[in-house]
Amino acid sequence: MTRWPSFPYIAPFAVFVALLALVPRLPLPALADQVGRVVVMTVVLVLCSRQVIDLRVERWIGSVLIGLFVFVIWIAPDVLIPGYRHHWWFENRVMGFAQTTLPPASQTQAPVLLFRSIRAILIVPVVEELFWRAWLMRWIIAPDFRKIPLGTYAPAAFWLTALLFASEHGSYWDVGLAAGVIYNWWMVRTRSLGDLILAHAVTNAGLSAYVIFAGKWEYWL
Repeated sequence: MTRWPSFPYIAPFAVFVALLALVPRLPLPALADQVGRVVVMTVVLVLCSRQVIDLRVERWIGSVLIGLFVFVIWIAPDVLIPGYRHHWWFENRVMGFAQTTLPPASQTQAPVLLFRSIRAILIVPVVEELFWRAWLMRWIIAPDFRKIPLGTYAPAAFWLTALLFASEHGSYWDVGLAAGVIYNWWMVRTRSLGDLILAHAVTNAGLSAYVIFAGKWEYWL
């Protein structure tokens, strides 16, 4: 930790991305796939990052409302404009395509949906907020990021983090950019990792419910 201060912030995200790339290539049953990812990421977070994870929430109502607002922004273009997501600006060889990796047969299996939701709601917010807003937003300001308080505003760090966060979301880069800007702003306002994790978790909970009950599986890439 002292020698590599960035490690607890980067390691979970690196493992998360590696699993996204590698696991679909393995001949695993859908339930084993989802359970395995949750178990691996939980172990990584506990072993590597527990000392930097701060779940204290200062602004419960605001964080919940921010999370719901981002959820609405995420689905609004596709709800309001049929075919919006299939424009070449969003679906192309660089950004990929809005299609789920969850097999059709698994979309009616409650245990698979449960663990996929757990990953989205409990794992992803911690992993991504550690990397994007607790680490990268500060590291861009100064490589010795521990001297930079959470939520410190610097234009280059703010906007570069938002752009990179958008690129992570493939064909949903537009709403990903909006989400990145809002989450960055909320970090600047709250200076609280716990508030960002809560807001992100609320967004992902809304998306998970929408995916399952509306059958919009393409949101689970």
